[in-house]
Amino acid sequence: MSIQGAFALFLCVASAFAPAIGSAQRLKTRWTDTVTPDKVHAEYPRPQLVRERWMNLNGLWEFSNIGKGQTPDYSRQILVPFPVESYLSRIQEAVPPEHTAAYRRTFRLPEGWRHMRVLLHFGAVDWRAVVHVNGEQVGEHQGGYDPFTLDITGALKPYGEQTLTVDVTDPTDTWAEPRGKQVLKPGGIFYTSTTGIWQTVWLEPVPQTSISSLKMRSVPEQGELRVDAAVTGPAEGFALHEEVLYKGRIVAKASAAAGEPLVANVRDAQLWSPEHPNLYDLRIWLTDELDNKVDSVESYSAFREVSIGKDALGRNAILLNGKPTFMVGPLDQGFWPDGLYTAPSESAMQYDISVLKRLGFNMLRKHVKVEPDRYYYLCDKLGMLVFQDMPSKDNGPASTSKESKVNFERELKAMIEARRNHPSIVCWVVFNEGWGQYDTPRLTREVKELDPTRLVDNASGWTDAGVGDLKDVHDYPGPSSPGPDEHRAPVLGEFGGLGLVVPGHTWLSKGWGYQSFKTSEALTDRFVGLIRRLGELRKNPGLSAAVYTQTTDVESELNGLMTYDREIIKMDESRIRKAIRELRD
Repeated sequence: MSIQGAFALFLCVASAFAPAIGSAQRLKTRWTDTVTPDKVHAEYPRPQLVRERWMNLNGLWEFSNIGKGQTPDYSRQILVPFPVESYLSRIQEAVPPEHTAAYRRTFRLPEGWRHMRVLLHFGAVDWRAVVHVNGEQVGEHQGGYDPFTLDITGALKPYGEQTLTVDVTDPTDTWAEPRGKQVLKPGGIFYTSTTGIWQTVWLEPVPQTSISSLKMRSVPEQGELRVDAAVTGPAEGFALHEEVLYKGRIVAKASAAAGEPLVANVRDAQLWSPEHPNLYDLRIWLTDELDNKVDSVESYSAFREVSIGKDALGRNAILLNGKPTFMVGPLDQGFWPDGLYTAPSESAMQYDISVLKRLGFNMLRKHVKVEPDRYYYLCDKLGMLVFQDMPSKDNGPASTSKESKVNFERELKAMIEARRNHPSIVCWVVFNEGWGQYDTPRLTREVKELDPTRLVDNASGWTDAGVGDLKDVHDYPGPSSPGPDEHRAPVLGEFGGLGLVVPGHTWLSKGWGYQSFKTSEALTDRFVGLIRRLGELRKNPGLSAAVYTQTTDVESELNGLMTYDREIIKMDESRIRKAIRELRD
């Protein structure tokens, strides 16, 4: 959201009552008390490359928050995958930049894994992780939002208990790393930081030659589905095979040599859209030179196309599957009062998306945060379009350093590679406003080259460089629209921010909104007025998309459609739904 205007007005107030992290929980959700060590994000974490055998390492780990030069004592327990600072982690304390969040646990391998390669997967760790198995360093990773995998086979003991340690350091806003809204001293539009493991950790056995990744692309008008399956290990004479299924029925098949693309042709391909989120299941397997099956995975894909084209009046518009489609939804921060960056459960994530669908929205803008893979799976399944932001880096002196730019570009590429198969994601947003912005034309061009199947927004709000697919402005409370552009569609990247305090459902005793109201009825009236104005802007000058701030309250911000604990929808649901549906028609 805008760092000017309301932020300048309310920052001094917000900072004055921003409390330190402590043991008392300020606010719970309906899912908080359902989280137990033996039932924490138990779903298979990678829904577009699924294997039958795996071991979830979520649960209680030993933990130590250690200063520089100190030795970890592992005297406490942390509930993985919740950030150290969160209530659900059971630690709920800050990790200063000079400290190390030290994790340790043991595990035993199932007997059937003994002669296979064993991979250790991390959904995300914020920010720098160094990983040891049985005292041997097996790898390290920098980046708070992208998954990474380590082959730990060589460090495993033949029998018995294996010891895994993960040491994490996180500079947050003291150094040049992409970190979105995270700060060490939360207030205003910035929130409590996330340190350490915050997505699922898991083990997986694979054969010596295996399928390691999939890259999918569909051509709807031809019914063509292309899958590039990367194969790791000796693959001479190996072949790939695929079955495409729709509602349980095989509708296409394909085969190719390992290293070559699988190309299947589906007759009468059913398109994916928010109204009809049609998904095709995939079975892919690998055979050796004797035609023995050596590896198999399951996945899914969809036929969906997003582009810029002309509407009925000859103006540039966003097209979904060749048709002008007005996209409207909220700015979605992805924060939780109990888990911070990590939702308490998958059902909690699904609730957020389902509420937005129920209110009539067809899109959300995931704001300077990247969610777990299963979040986008839910968007794919439920039919929710996503404008996906790259988590922003700092605006300070460090942001201009070479190291800062290297980190940003590495993580930008990793975000796209990790999430590019999800049909729900229709736009990559390179920069939010002017936060850490540099080399915008080059980076916009490189993102488009890396993924030509999606729209690219060079900068949402303020610092438009005149490139990319969208001309994007912010206006609080607004709304307004950019003027016509020769090559791009006009988008209102943020507006609204209407606030309402709901006693008993706030993170802090005070808070703020860009414009505040005292009753739900007055708030609803104002919201409906903004939506009707959007309808006028859609007609003239041809606005293509709009993003309302925001899905929920977040910490000191009280401008959510819902309270931070997700207990209260602040406005009259039927009136919201009616206004949004009239806007989209």
